[in-house]
Amino acid sequence: MVDAGTLALVAMAVAALSGAPGLVWRKRGPEIAAVAMALASGFALGAAGWALTLPAPPLVASTSLDLVGAGYLVPRVDALSAVFLAATAIVAAAAALFGAGYWRDAEQPVAPATRLLLGFAVAGIFGVEVATDGISFLVSWEVMAFSAFGLVMTLHRDPTVRSAGWLYLVTTRAATLALIAAFALLVALTGTLALTTLPVGLADTTAGSLLFLLFLVGFGIKAGMFPFHFWLPPAHAAAPGHVSAMMSGVLIKTGIYGLFRFFSLVPDPPLWWGVVVFLLGAASAVLGVIWALGSHDLKRLLAYHSVENIGIILLGLGLAMVGRTLDRPEWVVLGMAGALLHVLNHAIFKSLLFLGAGAVDHACHTRSLDRLGGLAKAMPVTAATFLVGAAAICGLPPFNGFCSEWLIYLGLFQGARGGWALSAIGLTALVLTGGLALACFAKAGGAVFLGEPRSPATAHAHEAGRPERAAMTALASLCLVIGLSLPLLAPLLEAAARAAAPELPADVSSFAASLQPLWVTAVAVAGLLLGLMLWRWLGRRVRASPRAPTWDCGYAAPTARMQYTASSFAAPLTSQLRLILVPEQHLPRLRAREGAPATSRTLFPAYAEFRNHAVDLVLDRGITPVASAIGRGIARLHIAQHGRMPIYLAYVVATLVALLLWSQQ
Repeated sequence: MVDAGTLALVAMAVAALSGAPGLVWRKRGPEIAAVAMALASGFALGAAGWALTLPAPPLVASTSLDLVGAGYLVPRVDALSAVFLAATAIVAAAAALFGAGYWRDAEQPVAPATRLLLGFAVAGIFGVEVATDGISFLVSWEVMAFSAFGLVMTLHRDPTVRSAGWLYLVTTRAATLALIAAFALLVALTGTLALTTLPVGLADTTAGSLLFLLFLVGFGIKAGMFPFHFWLPPAHAAAPGHVSAMMSGVLIKTGIYGLFRFFSLVPDPPLWWGVVVFLLGAASAVLGVIWALGSHDLKRLLAYHSVENIGIILLGLGLAMVGRTLDRPEWVVLGMAGALLHVLNHAIFKSLLFLGAGAVDHACHTRSLDRLGGLAKAMPVTAATFLVGAAAICGLPPFNGFCSEWLIYLGLFQGARGGWALSAIGLTALVLTGGLALACFAKAGGAVFLGEPRSPATAHAHEAGRPERAAMTALASLCLVIGLSLPLLAPLLEAAARAAAPELPADVSSFAASLQPLWVTAVAVAGLLLGLMLWRWLGRRVRASPRAPTWDCGYAAPTARMQYTASSFAAPLTSQLRLILVPEQHLPRLRAREGAPATSRTLFPAYAEFRNHAVDLVLDRGITPVASAIGRGIARLHIAQHGRMPIYLAYVVATLVALLLWSQQ
């Protein structure tokens, strides 16, 4: 019988095989992979729609570890996993379509392998989202993790790419070890591999607290939650543009899905669980946007904004966990609905932004904000869609980012009215994050698309191809459609919230009532758009008035050196945040113009360069120095390695004698 689980299984198979034909039929490999991924996404969207409209059957729980007899390894889709399935399907289809034009075999010999690994990664993500037991969850998790490692290492000839890839591999191994320990403890406590509801009272025990911490670390590393975020900016910057879109849009969401799924299994979470998640979310949101403001690499800037938005999602989840403990259903439904909607929204607008960054990198061969500029003329579609994504990530109406943040705001206001003091911290974090995000994307958008080109490569930039433009336009359209149709999504969001918190009452009136003002916004925006279209149509029918150049204030021939750079634009804010950013400045010696007389080499230098970059406190000031110290300590032990067999045998004998003496005590 065909059901949502069967459709999800078919989606996994088609996605995994999408890149295989390209290994043989190289000429049509990109097109075949794009069509196959679109087909897999269609099956996944069908499974998600099925689960959101029809309740999923209950999971068979058994104390037996017989996988077949207990009904394990069978995919199951409920309303909670449906949200993540839908996000993955949308981003996977857009990334494959973009990659068909952006990552061609003629330019990149590794393109067939990249498509194959992308298909495996998407299949692994689908598998994580529909797993019903620890074994299938971890197997899918590992398929996703190792495929992503190969994708990050695509351009492995670059030393920075290799460094980012190995850092990702080490951190994802740490996450997997934490999850293996968590699932082993889960089996020891419940006697079953199935992801079923935990016994009442287990969460208040020491073992329950350890289980929560293990899952928090394992899933938090994958999600890029502070302080486990340090792998994310290098990895996302090193990967190709469409791979970065997939990693930021949906791969890190598997960590969020794991936290949501574990939350749905705990009927009585202690209060401190929700407080920890809430505070980590606030820290991730604020620190992520601050580090983004100090970044001058376009893809690293977007990667730090992923940390920020993961923090926003965790704010909603933490609020829901606290509301569940304190028996406040309105907090639960607003927090859960806002967080789940932000999962979908972030997947769409962040993928759009990374695709735009990939198009810019492909056209200009640089991601440095201080070397870009003036691309709006050469790349109008990329500039327009990037602007839509920037408005959405900043939470501006009428785009989708505003809707999900609106729900979280409402939940925090409800928490403040209910007397929960930490709501003030969440509200402050959201307000600060929104303001700094506006400043950051004013810097990024202005430096990349406005003004004059700052380098020869930028001056000769070209617009992205048709597949790339189609993918970016589709995602930009979704940002607007979802932003204008939130009240229509209310039943689906409420169903997903109930899947994570089954004890919610049958009717949560505050949730539906909170969405009514958005109808006014939607109607007003629709009227504004129609008015703009009418004005443009009438303007074409009226004879254009004569034009004349504006007064240029004496600058008859402006150059790129007269305009703000990204560094100078952000300097007033970054100087106030130097305790967090810890900016490092590089002031090289002045270099003279080649061929200039010796007497003028110091008096009249040709140009000088000034560079600065922000420091990641966790990686650059914490992990890297500690790892270097450990490495130096281990290197000193090389004195014991002589390469002579008798000496090694003496070590073995000495160890055995020491063990015998110790056993006699």
